[in-house]
Amino acid sequence: MIQSPASWSQQQPAGLPSLKGVIFASVVGSVLVLAATVLFALLPGALSEAADFRAARPCSEVSAPENGDCLSEWPATVVSTETGRSNKAVTNWVTVDLSPEESSFRIRMRGDGPVWRELAPGDRVTVFTWRDLVWQVGSGELRQDTTQAPDREPTVRLAVGLALLIVGSVFLRGAGWLHRRRAVRATDTPTAQVVVVMAATLLAAAGAAGAATVTDTVWLALLIAAAGCAAVRAATALLLRALARRRTA
Repeated sequence: MIQSPASWSQQQPAGLPSLKGVIFASVVGSVLVLAATVLFALLPGALSEAADFRAARPCSEVSAPENGDCLSEWPATVVSTETGRSNKAVTNWVTVDLSPEESSFRIRMRGDGPVWRELAPGDRVTVFTWRDLVWQVGSGELRQDTTQAPDREPTVRLAVGLALLIVGSVFLRGAGWLHRRRAVRATDTPTAQVVVVMAATLLAAAGAAGAATVTDTVWLALLIAAAGCAAVRAATALLLRALARRRTA
């Protein structure tokens, strides 16, 4: 007698990995790896700019400034200040004049900082520039960054990309592992094995995120992360073997 698929599925062992689980792991892993790839594709220019900014010196210390790569300071006069609102976002702007011969321009400040709160029309301020970007405004001893200031965002994106790549790869590997267990109709999945793999994934992802803070070079960060993953994988394999021997003893 030929059994229907419904009756066949009802006779499957209770602990057998489901097809939905395999598909879910595959989809999640693919999405995470794709997201990491997109982040990596957008990173090199941003990381290079952030590294150049951190290495820049004041123009007064450079014998022959070229291409605006040094940090410049310009005296300016505040023309006006204003606050803009878009949905729930609030933006603070200040308009300044560098000289009577040049037209005034607006600067978008980062947050509601000490400089912004003290500014009034007619105040004298110092505008800090780098590569034609106004990255900071100073008033007396106070300083406040603008939204054009290169910051640690590229490093954060690199760390997130590495973490997504590792977690996504683990999901894809897990999907293959589940598929193989379905093929052999294996039902014994020790809880300790799952816990060890999860802990190893978190440890590898944390190590990769830490690698992003060490270097601004994508390939070097990937190399450091790969070395960390290899070490974690080797330690995980040894631990799982030890747990398997202990379980069968």
